[in-house]
Amino acid sequence: MAHTEAMTQIFHATGRRLTSQRRLLLEVLTERDDHLDAEAIYALAKKRDPNISLATVYRTLKVLKEVGVVQERILDREGQRHHYELTTEAHYHFTCLKCGRVIEFESALIEQASDELAKRLQLDVVHARVHLDGYCPDCR
Repeated sequence: MAHTEAMTQIFHATGRRLTSQRRLLLEVLTERDDHLDAEAIYALAKKRDPNISLATVYRTLKVLKEVGVVQERILDREGQRHHYELTTEAHYHFTCLKCGRVIEFESALIEQASDELAKRLQLDVVHARVHLDGYCPDCR
């Protein structure tokens, strides 16, 4: 199934339309593999649609989060910078405390711990958020 068709179905299932603004932000997020905040997404979207506003970007990101296609992450120590990324396979984040570099990683151990906890306490774990802070090799 094509990406656009799948997105259209997700939106229809939630009673919403895949508008041109929503499609534009999804394209921006799909094309980038770095962690973008709303202002960076706005700057990239504005290059394609000069009429889009920052308020529209924030409203659209809220809807994209509500339907589950985008996740919001707070990747800085102070909790001030919100980043957005497409919902993908489970992965986690490491942020360098000196340079701010964000490194994504996967861990079977985290998934095993989540599964074990869910089984032991009869929980339904739907998402695990793990964020590590430290120093990257360049800043050590």
